Amino acid sequence: MPLDDRYQLAFKLYPYERSTDQDASAPVRHPVVVVGGGPIGVATALDLGLQGIPVVLLDDHEGVGQGSRAICFAKRTLEIAHRYGCGQPMLDKGVIWNLGKVFHDDRQVYEFNLLPEQGHRYPAFINLQQPYFERFLVDRVREAQAQDAPIDLRGKNRVQAVEVKDDHVVLDITTPDGPYRIEADWLIGCDGASSPLRKMMGLDFEGRVFEDNFLIADITMKADFPTERWFWFEPHFKSGDSALLHKQPDGVWRIDFQLGWDIDRKEELKEENIRRRLDAMLGPDVDYELVWTSIYTFQCRRMKRFRHGRVIFAGDAAHQVSPFGARGANSGIQDVDNLGWKLGLVLNEKAPHSLLDSYDAERRYGADENILNSSRSTDFITPKSKISHVFRNVVLDLAEHHAFARPLVNSGRLSVPCVYDGFPLNTPDALPGGPARTRPGAPCPDAPLGQGFLLDHLGRDFVLLGVGADVQDQLEVDGMTLRGLSVPADADIADRYLGEASGAVYLIRPDQHVAARWPAFDEDLVRAALARAIGKD
Repeated sequence: MPLDDRYQLAFKLYPYERSTDQDASAPVRHPVVVVGGGPIGVATALDLGLQGIPVVLLDDHEGVGQGSRAICFAKRTLEIAHRYGCGQPMLDKGVIWNLGKVFHDDRQVYEFNLLPEQGHRYPAFINLQQPYFERFLVDRVREAQAQDAPIDLRGKNRVQAVEVKDDHVVLDITTPDGPYRIEADWLIGCDGASSPLRKMMGLDFEGRVFEDNFLIADITMKADFPTERWFWFEPHFKSGDSALLHKQPDGVWRIDFQLGWDIDRKEELKEENIRRRLDAMLGPDVDYELVWTSIYTFQCRRMKRFRHGRVIFAGDAAHQVSPFGARGANSGIQDVDNLGWKLGLVLNEKAPHSLLDSYDAERRYGADENILNSSRSTDFITPKSKISHVFRNVVLDLAEHHAFARPLVNSGRLSVPCVYDGFPLNTPDALPGGPARTRPGAPCPDAPLGQGFLLDHLGRDFVLLGVGADVQDQLEVDGMTLRGLSVPADADIADRYLGEASGAVYLIRPDQHVAARWPAFDEDLVRAALARAIGKD
């Protein structure tokens, strides 16, 4: 593919077409309208559409923009994408990595393995340019549409105004053919960090902007670097106060340089100055071509609340974190994972509207966790005082020779799924000796099962999982069918789900998080736990 086309391959994924709503005599009411066609918005539309819920997605463009932007997609994100039916194409295209190395000056401090454990379908991370990630989501939407999934993607439909009513939202939209108006029972804001929707509603972020700037340079080159994450503190090549190197598909490499706060952005983005930094890092004998460059400033902020009546925010529209740790797009996909099943139950009148308050509570907690980790990473990478700088470098020196110091090194605590400890949808843990990693609120770890994997059988609906214990094949509870799955306590499953217990029964939410667990099946306990998990307790 020609270099100039590399990040335009997916631009017009949903070109403008006139909709019947534009010719209606009165505003048409839709169950769900999603604003924003980035990865979070498209994933939201896909999640709901696969449940059979009609959803309209409005985007002011016709697909993705230029630039690789997000590139690190975590294991949990791939597991969610697998449930949507597009995880495997992402894995096939992406660059797989589990290993990372940390350097100080010209010395390697240590290396780490993010997934030393066997028995998982997906690796700790893949590197995949955001346009590819979005294209695979939209490809899956097209497949779902061909199977009658009620998903309507509308490009060149810009939302100009919103009016929030008690039981619906009114949207004024502009298109190349002029304005029109629609209504939505529920409106989901996925329109990014600058969120016009958020501003229309007079809402804002709370949080912190870090006084530092980082230069991104995506280049093509032939190099012997392995497929690993390499991070330098105070690199010997003096191209910045820190540097980060990642490999992407198509022979593209992502390099980040820390520039400092008081810079001339226009000057730094001149090609000769970017090449000066790259030449110092790569050496004079490495041939490379520039693909895409940008400068970004760290922000760790979120909205005070993610739900505002009939309007719900997700992804960057709701929260922002610094990119070190790959917590932006990955946390946004976890928002979708949390919201989709809850909104589906509410729309199908199987759960009260108050269930959506648990989305607000759980994902604000997830955002706070990401902001905390991201802020700590940024403070370690960019010390703000002389004594902080001395402390940071002492830690790096110790870590080179002593294992106890390595957990203190923070080059970006990499994204892991959130555990919803202590939230109202959980039933208190009732499995003596059960592993902490599968306690109520935790995401289910994968494990081999037959010719496939355990997570292939979990998700989309509630599942009653018996590990070394028998459960009913199905159980009818308040108009819902609870599916039962009994599996043998093979080594990996036993290690991850039994611990010291001889048998266990788990109630698993549609987003593959544990809602409750017991040593044996008890129908009354299961019914009570399910009622609690859907907000009816």
